[in-house]
Amino acid sequence: MPIPFFRACLPPLAFAALFALPAWSASNPAPSGAYVSDPAHSSVLWKVTHLGLSNYTARFTQMTAELAWDAEHPEQSRITATIDPTSVRTDFPFPEKEDFDKKIGTSEPFLAGKPISFTSTSVKITGANQGIVAGDLTLRGETHPATIEVTFNGSMAEQPMEKSPKIGFSGILKFKRSEWGLAPKIKSAGEEVTVIIETEFQPASAARQ
Repeated sequence: MPIPFFRACLPPLAFAALFALPAWSASNPAPSGAYVSDPAHSSVLWKVTHLGLSNYTARFTQMTAELAWDAEHPEQSRITATIDPTSVRTDFPFPEKEDFDKKIGTSEPFLAGKPISFTSTSVKITGANQGIVAGDLTLRGETHPATIEVTFNGSMAEQPMEKSPKIGFSGILKFKRSEWGLAPKIKSAGEEVTVIIETEFQPASAARQ
């Protein structure tokens, strides 16, 4: 039985105990330093309402992020992230009729083939393992302020299988597509776009190995 499936059937602490993996604790955190996103454990999804009936969802498959982590003063940490708009995957069910991924990723009314980026300007701690990361979001060549609601999921000084530090975050970013001129003629889609981020960071040195 594959471990990922078995892992989903057990609470985190039970899984850690069964496989002798140390559960995350404040006594064994990842140190301060330069980190990069681990592509094997990172995802970026987005959704927008469709006629008020459902949320249309898609994802990006190419995202990179750099984190300057301050373990003792996380509010002083900094992050930058870049997404390739042409990596959008919609799973459009009729590819013989239209290359919908290409349309969303490269056409002028949508993402125009221009890199998407976020650069933090401040970090505010709002509660236990919760924070707000404010920054500049660049989309379609336009830059406007945006915020990410962040949950710090924990860290490990030594991830037991990879033998290197790891830091985990979940994030939600919401923005109004009209502020970036995104698909202005599309009336069936909602105004607010929600971006859901899941990522693990590893030391930059580990990523180069």
